[in-house]
Amino acid sequence: MAHNEAVDVVLVGAGIMSATLAVLLKELDPAIKLEVVELMDSGAAESSNPWNNAGTGHAGLCELNYTPQAADGTVDIKKAVHINTQFEVSKQFWSYLTKQGTFGSCKSFISPVPHLSFVQGDSGVSFLKSRFDVLSKHHAFADMEYTEDKAKMAEWMPLMMPGRAQDEVLAATRVMNGTDVNFGALTNQLLKHLTSAPDTQVKYCKRVTGLKRNGSGWTVSIKDVNSGSSREVDAKFVFLGAGGAALPLLQASGIEESKGFGGFPISGQWLRCDNPEVVKHHQAKVYSQAAVGSPPMSVPHLDTRVVDGKKSLLFGPYAGFTTKFLKHGSFMDLPLSVRAGNIGPMLAVAKNNMDLTKYLVSEVMQSMEQRLDSLRRFYPEAKAEDWRLEVAGQRVQIIKKDPKKGGILQFGTELVSAKDGSLAALLGASPGASVTVSIMLELIEKCFPAKAKGEWAGKLAEIFPAREKVLETDAALYRKINTQNNIALELVEESSETPSYA
Repeated sequence: MAHNEAVDVVLVGAGIMSATLAVLLKELDPAIKLEVVELMDSGAAESSNPWNNAGTGHAGLCELNYTPQAADGTVDIKKAVHINTQFEVSKQFWSYLTKQGTFGSCKSFISPVPHLSFVQGDSGVSFLKSRFDVLSKHHAFADMEYTEDKAKMAEWMPLMMPGRAQDEVLAATRVMNGTDVNFGALTNQLLKHLTSAPDTQVKYCKRVTGLKRNGSGWTVSIKDVNSGSSREVDAKFVFLGAGGAALPLLQASGIEESKGFGGFPISGQWLRCDNPEVVKHHQAKVYSQAAVGSPPMSVPHLDTRVVDGKKSLLFGPYAGFTTKFLKHGSFMDLPLSVRAGNIGPMLAVAKNNMDLTKYLVSEVMQSMEQRLDSLRRFYPEAKAEDWRLEVAGQRVQIIKKDPKKGGILQFGTELVSAKDGSLAALLGASPGASVTVSIMLELIEKCFPAKAKGEWAGKLAEIFPAREKVLETDAALYRKINTQNNIALELVEESSETPSYA
């Protein structure tokens, strides 16, 4: 009988998460042997694809749902600050790779685009003013500008101001040093970089059909979707970074930590404009407030996107519901994910989230004219012929046990790992891609604790001179790291006035 192939690490899914973790592990230990297996015929085909993904470099600069307002009017900025510093950690990794000289151009995946928040009505203006007052006192947001002056807004977002009623109550904030990130291009650049190293393989059109314990590691059963042939690979560590497909694979592993998790798939759609005459008048990402009863992922925004050097505009998202866990998945994904351990939390979430279900159904039933009505809240003079509907990727939100409610629907990402550190899975959605590096560092510290504190510590400190906690509190260090990153990633030009840091 043939022996199984053996590697140190198997990573399931060739998206931004697996690509980042694989490159990180290879930097920390060049001798590590790893294999990435992907169901589709290319990398970044699902949530990392630029048209399946909002693509904002989520940095908390404009996303209003990251700064919730309490009943007494106070605005909590903790999440925005944390996401901002996590994005700076991502930029440190990309800067480090760019400086190696073998990674390729950063311009292919990251572009400077201002980030704006835009609100309407007295309550919206009051909230934005309070948010600005608190955020602008923090060093990460010190460059934020606020205005209620419509002439100023016309300079900031010229596409959005014509055609409005003169007495409309509006306000906006702007941060000039925001970015647009093409996570598809970044993922494929990481995968190309990875395969130039020895003992690394990225294999496409491969489905993982089984996961079983094998001593201190795992035997991974892999089927070729074209030929139908199967093989088994023994791995010391397995990462499930397969987007919506991570939950069924986590369940297949049978690890104790997987019990009780369920998934709630939400689909998305965008309106897309490629007309250069329209696109040239909107060079920004503009976020507003979500409609009452809508999920946080449905915060409306009008975005400049830069994909393969060409600018387009995206507006949305319009949420929807399907039982698929992947855009290219099966309608049986949701029913097949039900287990004895998660049926309680899933039923509790269904009972407690009827409003959300109604909202998703109503979004699916919208006509093109109704979608254009939402767009015209942002862009009053929008013409139907300039916009077309684009189907976005699937987001599988996490359902987990809750002692009080039975089950809760969680928006965000969660790392689930086996107690012995031999397997980890990433569940959930936004702001995933933008904070991938922080999540993968958390995984390394959780699953490889001795190495992270020991033989890998020096290299980690070289790649990441400042982590999130210190960036949140040390203003001078934050400014220094931010400047270094922006120069390395060609987001700003290095001038004689720019301080140089060795």
